[in-house]
Amino acid sequence: MTQERLLQVKNLSRRYGSQWAVEDLSFEIRRGEVLGFLGPNGAGKSTTMQMITANLAPTSGSITINGIDLFEQPKAAKALLGYLPEQPPLYKELSVDEFLTFVAKLNGIERGASIRAIARVKERCGLGDVSRRLIGNLSKGYQQRVGIAQAIIHAPEIIILDEPTVGLDPIQIRAIRELIRELGGDHSVILSTHILPEVQATCDRVQIINKGKLVVSDTIDGLMSRMQGLTLKVVLKNPPTSDELQQLSASIEQIESLGGGHFCIHFRSEQNLTEVTESIVTQAVSKGWGLCELTPASRSLEDIFVDITTSEIDVELPVSMAGVVA
Repeated sequence: MTQERLLQVKNLSRRYGSQWAVEDLSFEIRRGEVLGFLGPNGAGKSTTMQMITANLAPTSGSITINGIDLFEQPKAAKALLGYLPEQPPLYKELSVDEFLTFVAKLNGIERGASIRAIARVKERCGLGDVSRRLIGNLSKGYQQRVGIAQAIIHAPEIIILDEPTVGLDPIQIRAIRELIRELGGDHSVILSTHILPEVQATCDRVQIINKGKLVVSDTIDGLMSRMQGLTLKVVLKNPPTSDELQQLSASIEQIESLGGGHFCIHFRSEQNLTEVTESIVTQAVSKGWGLCELTPASRSLEDIFVDITTSEIDVELPVSMAGVVA
């Protein structure tokens, strides 16, 4: 059964003078997904989040939330959103209960329903023990929990979290990540971050934005497959030159000589890996290279991220673009 599309972003752009902060961005999110919106600082992540939440007008493009156009019916569309900006919008002179009561009123929740909604988000966000304490006296981790509670108190269809774990300690980070995964069961979640472990720990799908453009959209499993088998580590007793190894296949992207007969052979794709491996073995035997080691080496998500976001050329998007609006 096809999951319901809750958010559709089409050709979204935002320009400041002659500079494009976001350019021609298109994607979607389906019910029950946790989508990682990944990119380096200054890539356009926060600008995109501000446009999706109608806190910033786009230069062009459209945003539809559960079939409602955000710009034609902003009040109805925004009622379906919950938003935690990078700096949580908290009134620190209020207690947790006072603040959540205030937020419930802002969202038009009636008194009886408000009591139930506050109890529900306090339980979900682990705030029961601090409900009467002033927000300003809470740790940053608990303040983030209060920020998430205000974003979900009205049971929105989509929750948008902008850098929710920045500045937290490892224990707090783990707790917030677990909470995000739980939220993904009942809502659709967009997690904007530049922290790579965040994506692997919490997301079903990831999009990488660089210089305002979407450069990769893939599932976590798809990204993990990219991390495997794209590099061979080769150790030869009587090594040839790097140029000779390069001649083995046109699919070899780069030969990295590490000295002492150690090489890393990088590939553009996995398609010709078996062919090249067999060729290396055959040539090593016939030419007396003295093959000592031939093992695939994994690339980390950090390697992939750095390759994509530091490239000076356009990155080719994957053929299967699950989640990108055509």
